[in-house]
Amino acid sequence: MIPFFPPDLFAEDRDALLEAVREVGTDPEQRFILGRRTAAFEDALRERLGAADVVACSSGTSALTLVLTAMGIGPGDEVVVPAFGCAPLAAAVAVLGAVPVFADIDPWTMVADPAAVEAAVTDRTAALMPAHMFSVMADMPRIADTARRHGLRLVEDSAVAQGGVLGGRPAGLWGEAGVFSFVQVKTFGTAGEGGAVVTRDPDLGQAVRMLRNHGQDGKQRFVHHRVGYNSRFDEVLAAFQLHRLPGLDARLRRRAEIADYYTARFAPLRERGVVAPPPGREGRCFYVYTLLAERRDDLKRHLERRGVGAHVYYPAPLPLQPAFARYAAPGDRWPNAESAARRNISIPVYPHLTDAQVEQVADAVCAFADPRREPQW
Repeated sequence: MIPFFPPDLFAEDRDALLEAVREVGTDPEQRFILGRRTAAFEDALRERLGAADVVACSSGTSALTLVLTAMGIGPGDEVVVPAFGCAPLAAAVAVLGAVPVFADIDPWTMVADPAAVEAAVTDRTAALMPAHMFSVMADMPRIADTARRHGLRLVEDSAVAQGGVLGGRPAGLWGEAGVFSFVQVKTFGTAGEGGAVVTRDPDLGQAVRMLRNHGQDGKQRFVHHRVGYNSRFDEVLAAFQLHRLPGLDARLRRRAEIADYYTARFAPLRERGVVAPPPGREGRCFYVYTLLAERRDDLKRHLERRGVGAHVYYPAPLPLQPAFARYAAPGDRWPNAESAARRNISIPVYPHLTDAQVEQVADAVCAFADPRREPQW
């Protein structure tokens, strides 16, 4: 069986994780959150990205909330978000009393359609919040242009895209701020939960830094300059991520190599109802490798019978979810988002798959699309 989520994701790092627990637990400082390891981790990411500031926090979801709060988004404001994606896209807006406005997506890449984003702008729009999806970065040049022309804030949900580069600019730095998620299955996942805000604006970074720790500025404890949140980063995980950072590029390259192989193998399947992501590495992140299949559920069962784990993300567009239905006007439709929800299926792409396992996955997909090529197991 080739699982979709590998159970041995951090097997090679087990000793380093245990050492991080011992080191933090026995440190005379007894500082378990927001200590020198967190600061070192933030510095390392800031230098790697060329950002003005990186602020580690408790999750990617929390990072979105911190950014929107720092920008003053609240009641009366609208934020344009993709109609297809993870719940925090809409929830981070709604919890602040603002209104998520849903834009349809590109039917192939499954990221926000720039034309649909612009069409969703009204005189109440305060911000645009596109999201990178699966393995493809959103069309940030066009969306950034829309934000500039309309005088809007731009937040980049880059939670899945650490390592992606578009037009020479890393994911996270196209907007005024971007976010990363370090949940374990992400490209730079950790042994727990965590996230970060990245920005080119030092003042915005400082506001986020204050908000993540109950509105304190770090200079004097128990002096609260703003109503903030508890979104602090763990010192054990900071030490663990510092340990794993040097190997990130190699892991990203392996993901890209696997994706290249899949895309080449699956290119002929389009006419048979199985569509691979666009080829190439520009603007790619390879968090997961997602196909669009007309007979998605049949394909999932087929893969399971052949020992290949697969996963379906987001089986309903955000505006059709009970939590967010009240933000959709009666009769509104998002045909591309609805199609993606019905057709998307993801296959294993994590970096420690062997070449033989990658070939087995590809063989199984190809056999479904063309039963005449069914291998004899």
